[in-house]
Amino acid sequence: MPYENEVYSLLQLAEDTGFDLETLERWVRAIRRKGQAVLYGPPGTGKTYVAEHLARHLIGGGDGFVDLVQFHPAYAYEDFIQGIRPQSDDDGGLRYPLVPGRFLDFCERADSRRGTCVLIIDEINRANLSQVFGELMYLLEYRSRSIPLAGGRRLRIPKNVLIIGTMNTADRSIALVDHALRRRFAFLRLLPNHEVLRKYHQSRNTGFPVEGLIGVLRRLNAQVNDPHYEVGISFFLRKDLAEEIEDIWRMEVEPYLDEYFFDRTDKAEEFRWDKVRGEIAP
Repeated sequence: MPYENEVYSLLQLAEDTGFDLETLERWVRAIRRKGQAVLYGPPGTGKTYVAEHLARHLIGGGDGFVDLVQFHPAYAYEDFIQGIRPQSDDDGGLRYPLVPGRFLDFCERADSRRGTCVLIIDEINRANLSQVFGELMYLLEYRSRSIPLAGGRRLRIPKNVLIIGTMNTADRSIALVDHALRRRFAFLRLLPNHEVLRKYHQSRNTGFPVEGLIGVLRRLNAQVNDPHYEVGISFFLRKDLAEEIEDIWRMEVEPYLDEYFFDRTDKAEEFRWDKVRGEIAP
C-alpha cells in the first residue's frame, strides 16, 4: 500500500516560507480551482522553494507524490508527452519504440494513487510551451476529457493531478507568453519579500543585523525601477551570511548590476561593496 504523506499545514507552510496565511490560502484555492498555476517574479524571490512547499502541503495526508521537471530551450514534445527513442538490442541492432515522456509517465503513476499528485515545472517559460504541450493545451482547459495523441494512445489528466510552474520574468515576461496558455493558468506573483528575509534570520538566530541590508535592497530596487529585474532575497538566505555577505555582494550582486546598468555605470557604482558595506556589514 502506498505510503501516506505527513500532513503539512498551512500554518507550517506560512512559517517556513514567510508568507502570510491569507496569501497562501488564496494561492492554494487558485491552484485547486484552476488545476495549474505559475509562480512568477524576478530572480531570487524563492519561486522554486515556494512551489516545493506548496506541493508538500497539497499532497499532505494522502498517498500522492511530487515530481519536478525543468524546461529549457531544447525541451520538446517528445520529452514531455511522447516520442520515438532509438534503443539498442542485445545483438547490436536498433529499435525505435514510442516512449512516454515525463508528463505521460507522471499521469500514469498518478492514476494509481488516490491522493493529490503535483508536477512542478521549473523555468516553464524557457521552452516553447505551445510546441512542448501539444494536445495538452486542450486538456488544460477541458480537464474532464481525453484526447487521442498523434502517435497513438489517448491522453487524459487524472483528476488528482495539479501542475505548478515557475517563471523568471527577467528571462521572459508574462506579456510574451502565448495568450492561450496564459488563460489556462492562474498566475501567482512573487516580489522580493523582505519580511521573509527578516523572519529567516530571526528564526535561526543568525545574529546578522538584517535591517541595514533591507534598506540597501529597497534603495537599490527603487533605482532598478522594474519589477521584473529587482534584486531578490534568496542571495541572503544564508545561516553564515555575516561571513559570506562581502563575497555574495561582490561576486553575485555586483555582476548582475553591471549587466543591468550597462548604460548607466554611475548607478552600478553607487552600489559597489565599498559604498554600501557600512550599511550592510555587521
